[in-house]
Amino acid sequence: MKQFQARKRFSSIFARTAAVAAATLLFACGGGGGGGDGSSASGSSVLGLPGTSGGNGGTGTVGSQGSSSAAALAARMGKPQRFLSGLGTGNPTASIQSQNLHPDIYDAYLSGLGGGAWQDWNSPSGAYVNVHAAKADAMGAVPMFTLYQMAANGDGNLAGLTDASFMSQYWANVRLMFQRLAIYDKPAFVVVEPDFWGYVQLAAPGGDPRQMAARVTDNADCANQPDNVTGIAGCIVQMARQYAPKAAIGFMPSRWGASSAAQVASFMRVVGAQSADFVAMETLDRDAGCFEAQAAGCTRSGSGWYWDDNAFRTHLADAKTMHDVVGLPLVWWQTPMGVPSATPGGSNGQWRDNRVQYFLTHAADLVAAGGLGAVFSWGASGQTSIDTDGGQYKRLSEAYLASPAALP
Repeated sequence: MKQFQARKRFSSIFARTAAVAAATLLFACGGGGGGGDGSSASGSSVLGLPGTSGGNGGTGTVGSQGSSSAAALAARMGKPQRFLSGLGTGNPTASIQSQNLHPDIYDAYLSGLGGGAWQDWNSPSGAYVNVHAAKADAMGAVPMFTLYQMAANGDGNLAGLTDASFMSQYWANVRLMFQRLAIYDKPAFVVVEPDFWGYVQLAAPGGDPRQMAARVTDNADCANQPDNVTGIAGCIVQMARQYAPKAAIGFMPSRWGASSAAQVASFMRVVGAQSADFVAMETLDRDAGCFEAQAAGCTRSGSGWYWDDNAFRTHLADAKTMHDVVGLPLVWWQTPMGVPSATPGGSNGQWRDNRVQYFLTHAADLVAAGGLGAVFSWGASGQTSIDTDGGQYKRLSEAYLASPAALP
């Protein structure tokens, strides 16, 4: 599908997140109800695999621990043995609490590099990690952090990899993040550098990350790692184990990095993604309707933004390939929150999309593909959130928790 292509993530996230973090708030936005409530997707299992749903009448818990890697990671993170549902950017703490929502995961970005970047959002340096972790902890969620520093020179700009100053700041902040997680001393998810691995796959000679130089051994914690992109992945995992062993690390493959999911998965194994704890998956970084309308921030070329059954089937088959090749459970990240509608487009904060509806009514299919959970959040300002979805997430998440999909 044409939406699988290299593209810019929202350019203003650094400024917006920094401003809000200083006030220890998260992306509040007003708005009314969502759009229509129909969906073109059917209720059948798109993988043709047996379902795994079941439950105990509303608590969202299931039976004894399963034997899969997803079940093992859920237990390590202190969560139930079922497919997890989380929230992130664009869904403020106050709104989550006022709607009496209980996400399993709560995500926030750690973006930028240099003065004014995430390490400066609170005092002392790096304290934003603990501010966000405390908010997640208070609602019973595992905090998730999206480390997004490689794009500090511009999305897709890889020149910093061999720049001593850039990489010195980079490694100092990675160390700081893990040191702050050590202070938290509880489980946390870390998604490492979305899009970066896709840009490397496109730019590296022969698509081989070992052939793309990077300053790794400048970091005293990783003198044993190679000075290339595989060393970056290896170093981040190594530092996590050293400083914050309760953190779970995940790298995100970019489906647009190659012509097939198998090629992308094989590339991620060369990167060393199998040494982490999970694979972060992405569907689309904005609501489908925003792209259909070619609204501000959504002027990307392509089509097929609003998925039908075939598109979901293709995506889940690709996801299962990632799981099978890399060998780790999947966590869907930054999944758009629009409401299904038969009418393309929408309006600011109320664009149509059907991924929340599909995921929370087909969780067993995501489990069958190797899934552990899904996090729903913005990829840009002006997208649908729990404040503007007309109660969609609350209604669907509560219905899901009444009969959750068990982890095998």
